[in-house]
Amino acid sequence: MNVTELLRLLQAEHDETAARAHSLRKQIDQLTTALAETEARLAEIVTTGKVIDDLVLPDHEPAAAETATVYQRIVTVFNEHPRQVFRVRELHELLGLPTDEPSINVTRSRLGRLVRQGVLDQPGRGRYQKRT
Repeated sequence: MNVTELLRLLQAEHDETAARAHSLRKQIDQLTTALAETEARLAEIVTTGKVIDDLVLPDHEPAAAETATVYQRIVTVFNEHPRQVFRVRELHELLGLPTDEPSINVTRSRLGRLVRQGVLDQPGRGRYQKRT
């Protein structure tokens, strides 16, 4: 094999690799766009859930048993620690709930509802305690 043949093979491999890199960059751009759209939709869903939760009348029973259970667990923690002030993340850690932002936001909304119902007080921004 001579130098010319080696250079031709090297150029062919370069062209194939460059085409593959271009294809991968295009896929990354498409996936980045899809991820941004999906995250925006997720944020919309969380916001919609908070709005709906805020619109529910205080005497309305939650539709799902799981939601009722979470409310019961939250109230139980505050009943067990009537003078303690909790942040949402601390409450999640105590209850063994996920600490990702969407989950935290749902609990923040639930705590706001309990404040409006008169079960909890909010002595400071982002802090909650049992109403005495």
